Amino acid sequence: MKSVIATIQEELNTFEDRFSDAVKSNTPLLDKVMKYVIKRKGKQIRPMFVFLCAKLNGNTNESTYRAAALVELLHTATLVHDDVVDESMERRGFFSINAVWKNKIAVLVGDYLLSKGLLLSTSNNDFEHLHILSDAVKKMSEGELLQIEKSRNLNLSEEIYFEIIRNKTASLLASACAVGAWSTSGDTTATQLMKDFGEKVGIAFQIKDDLFDYGNDKIGKPVGNDIKEKKLTLPVIYTLNKVEKSLKRQLIYILKNENKTPEKIKFVIDTVNKSGGITYAQDLMTQYRDEALKILHQFDDSPVRTALEDLVRYTTDRKY
Repeated sequence: MKSVIATIQEELNTFEDRFSDAVKSNTPLLDKVMKYVIKRKGKQIRPMFVFLCAKLNGNTNESTYRAAALVELLHTATLVHDDVVDESMERRGFFSINAVWKNKIAVLVGDYLLSKGLLLSTSNNDFEHLHILSDAVKKMSEGELLQIEKSRNLNLSEEIYFEIIRNKTASLLASACAVGAWSTSGDTTATQLMKDFGEKVGIAFQIKDDLFDYGNDKIGKPVGNDIKEKKLTLPVIYTLNKVEKSLKRQLIYILKNENKTPEKIKFVIDTVNKSGGITYAQDLMTQYRDEALKILHQFDDSPVRTALEDLVRYTTDRKY
């Protein structure tokens, strides 16, 4: 990861300052919340993809910085709203916005971040950025609603699973790569290529997240957390489709009614392991990662391509 950051260190430093300025508000309460958000933001994986995809296709410019800010504004807005929807009290090991300031303020903060992103683009005539990212936000909403619908009766095929994560998770990363490429190339073919690349990385990224549910307590996400929340991840879907009917009924009953009981969670995890669900998910994650790298290798070898490849591998090799 150090080599990745070193390649775009100058861009990231400039971005930090500009993003802080972009979310400032004259409303004291809102400004206080924004400072809380900035101090607790994550690894900024998506802005990294914006800058690296931009540099792969040309020289970073003002449009690139605005693209990265738009991506981060929309991503942060969706996280704030997600915490309200999921009634989550924590985000990245800290209290969520809704935990500190309650749901009403959290929803308004998410709306504010969204509006700042829209204004950033329209004020600078970045209409292609806005078109690309608006499509991602639409898909994210569709993916979330589809997941809620299918999770009610735990009726989820592998095909539907991939439709959900392609929309809910991969669409934003794909759009980050696309706006990065567009900001420096203005070329629709290059932009689509990087969008396809980002989608495959995003799918691999989400499968890795699924696998964390079967890891250990050091990863920053509690083991069995997805089971407790009745989220049907790829390893579970594979297992439900593979085991005999009586065991499938037992697993579904646990997921519906006993998903908070530690020994039952352990039973599900052990069954998924024995059925080969973990190995299956790992193999598919690697497949999507390698397909992304195949697209990347259509570009000439360079320090930027190497950094981008390292970032792709980080998404599947990360420990948390």
